[in-house]
Amino acid sequence: MAKLFGFKIQKDEENTKGVVSPVPQNNEDSSDYYVSSGFYGQYVDIDGVFKSEFELIKRYREMALHPEVDSAIEDIINEAIVSDQNDSPVEIDLENLPASKQLKDLIRDEFKAVKEILDFDKKCHEILRNWYIDGRIYYHKVIDIQKPEEGLKEVRYIDPLKIKLVRKLKQDPSLRGAIKQVNANNPADIENPEIEEFYQYDPAQTQGKNALGAIGQTPFSTKQRPVKIAPDAITFCHSGLVDRNKQTILSYLHKSIKALNQLRMIEDSLVIYRLSRAPERRIFYIDVGNLPKIKAEQYLKEVMNRYRNKLVYDASTGEIRDDRKHMSMLEDFWLPRREGGRGTEITTLPGGQNLGELSDIEYFQKKLYRSLGVPESRIAGSGEGFNLGRSSEILRDEIKFTKFVGRMRKRFSSLFLDMLKTQCILKNIVTPEDWEVLSDHIQFDYVYDNHFAELKETELLNERLGVVAAVDPYIGRYFSLDYVRRHILKQKDEEIIEIDKQMAKEIQDGRVADPMEVQQLGLGIHPEQMPGGALNPDPTGMGQIPQDPEMDGSATEAPEMPKGGEI
Repeated sequence: MAKLFGFKIQKDEENTKGVVSPVPQNNEDSSDYYVSSGFYGQYVDIDGVFKSEFELIKRYREMALHPEVDSAIEDIINEAIVSDQNDSPVEIDLENLPASKQLKDLIRDEFKAVKEILDFDKKCHEILRNWYIDGRIYYHKVIDIQKPEEGLKEVRYIDPLKIKLVRKLKQDPSLRGAIKQVNANNPADIENPEIEEFYQYDPAQTQGKNALGAIGQTPFSTKQRPVKIAPDAITFCHSGLVDRNKQTILSYLHKSIKALNQLRMIEDSLVIYRLSRAPERRIFYIDVGNLPKIKAEQYLKEVMNRYRNKLVYDASTGEIRDDRKHMSMLEDFWLPRREGGRGTEITTLPGGQNLGELSDIEYFQKKLYRSLGVPESRIAGSGEGFNLGRSSEILRDEIKFTKFVGRMRKRFSSLFLDMLKTQCILKNIVTPEDWEVLSDHIQFDYVYDNHFAELKETELLNERLGVVAAVDPYIGRYFSLDYVRRHILKQKDEEIIEIDKQMAKEIQDGRVADPMEVQQLGLGIHPEQMPGGALNPDPTGMGQIPQDPEMDGSATEAPEMPKGGEI
């Protein structure tokens, strides 16, 4: 690792002799680039990969400048990241983490430190937008090599055009990545090729392989060689969309390339058509008599210059000038007519009649929004505003859009998870082995601002409460209380325990009346307790009957039964 820049998190030596697989370890989420061999030895063949990714990333960034695409991207980003004045856009959720409260508090503190290093509360919109457009994002984790226990000092953004993940074979490239048979007598005794993984950072990459920039110079010298950076020193988060045929990571905008190009062509053709067919033009038939051809043409030009009045408006200066020298396609037509015709005549050529047709434009706009995963109702001026009524009235596209945003959030959360891993391991909070177990239970809670989700939950709660009210007379006869809470109200075990604790505490504090006492009072049961803690029931169900204090209480007692038995 001395040849690599950065740092590496070492794990304890693992005994993997019992693990047998003909498939080498790989990263199924990203692209794999192996070393090639040539006449001059072995080299890392990623120039073609750089070229293809350069073209894709630059195309994605150009697409984001289109108004319709930019509007759709803003809808997606605003839905995924809610920038509140008081609340942080994202918080860590450790409810399911099997660890002590002290460890959870330490992890929460380190997550706050990671957000401060990223300045995520202020730059969350820009960070997520760059990740969404490019389909990937890179950060270099900077630490103090002399004091690694202090954790991350800062993180620096790396342009995806300048860095690439490389996976290189350490063994003889002539094996071509094949497995090696160690023992011929034992087919399971095999050895996979050893793969070296690193990031190649080329600061001279701007427009292509050692190409000149917009100002004619590269920001760094072209003689500077690319730098190899250790994998643990880079935080890499991508979209999860991979073209397996080309071994290239794609952006979420990739699906809309064709739709956007079609929309652009339709809009351009519409503009050209309207410019050429909008004005009404006149046709002048000039009687030239029996003049020869040359003199007839000369006579026609004289008449045209005599009656033609072309006023030109200069938008730069605001002046109007008379320009008789040029004739454009949008002007009038002057045609000669021989003797024997109808003489000089002026007719009108009407303009285009279907200039108001925009159905094809609207179709491709909807197609573009569908390719981006944004509901068509969110198109500006569509007339289909967001419905704030019952959740059943909301389109199915909103449900799909909500699920898409949730998947995108979960994918983007790997950025926080990787930085949190580095921070906790460097500060000796957890070991690399323990992190592999704990990371599966760490979740991130984003601030939610989707009206549909709120309406959906409210509607579901109303429906469930309606079913509970209908089932309530049959509780204790056909349904149990536990069944109602679990299957109708959909309460989980943890929620049932927590709700019971909260209700007991509120009844004890006197903030809420005991529902059992309220029910007993409604049934006419005396509220005072008998000795032993039992309530004195009223068998008649009519409530307590007032008695005269002078009356003997024995008069109300039941008569004794004859000897021989008791009831």
